[in-house]
Amino acid sequence: MSSNPQTSSDQTPIISVRNLVNRFGQQVVHDGVNLDVMPGEVLGIVGGSGSGKSVLLRTMLGLQRPWSGQVLIEGRDITQMSGAELLSVKRRYGVTFQHGALFSSLSVAENIQLPIREYFDASPAALEALTELRLRMVGLPVDAGAKLPSQLSGGMVKRAALARALALDPALLFLDEPTAGLDPISAAGFDELVTYLHRSLKLTIVMITHDLDTLLATCSRVAVLVDRKIVVDTLDGIMKNPHPWIQEYFHGPRSRAAQVSANGASASEVAR
Repeated sequence: MSSNPQTSSDQTPIISVRNLVNRFGQQVVHDGVNLDVMPGEVLGIVGGSGSGKSVLLRTMLGLQRPWSGQVLIEGRDITQMSGAELLSVKRRYGVTFQHGALFSSLSVAENIQLPIREYFDASPAALEALTELRLRMVGLPVDAGAKLPSQLSGGMVKRAALARALALDPALLFLDEPTAGLDPISAAGFDELVTYLHRSLKLTIVMITHDLDTLLATCSRVAVLVDRKIVVDTLDGIMKNPHPWIQEYFHGPRSRAAQVSANGASASEVAR
């Protein structure tokens, strides 16, 4: 397996995972995972069912303590922190979970304001202004703030969840299956939004996805969970990796269609 390449030798990783082991009883999910996330990159994490993508994400977020190993965010080992200490780290990142995970009884505006209220004593006028800014930032109309999540389309829910994740102006953004359940047009629009926000806000993004179109459109590097380890490389490097699962995933019919589509070919050309 390839080693974990650095995107720049003079940069310090914003996240470092070292010798990570996650196990549940006799089941070992991760066995010595090492991963660096460099400032300003978009890192996509992929893997087969049961490979531990969600477990890795929860561990990196400080929601789950590993069996052993370290997770350092900006040089601080979150695996040894108390709940109170973790709060200062959580202010530095935003998260979107699968299906949005918005509070159904709260309006979109109230969902966006929750992180702000948790950390700041903001006036109603400030909250309203920040909410409007975040809604516009993710391409939602301002009047969407008054609606309940159930009144939104799937694509709008994803954007509202992203607005909430950006509420505290984080430097680091975690996205869990951001385009899952979206139609191809909505998914492509969300990919374009992520790329725009990454560039304009200078975000570092860690993304779990199974969507090959999203990988091709947004990611600087790709991390593949296989055999309880992780392989990290550029997309071109990963596609040359001889591991059977990687070859099947990145060179199967769906992958070939995604790559041709990314190069601007028509559907008829893909079908040939």
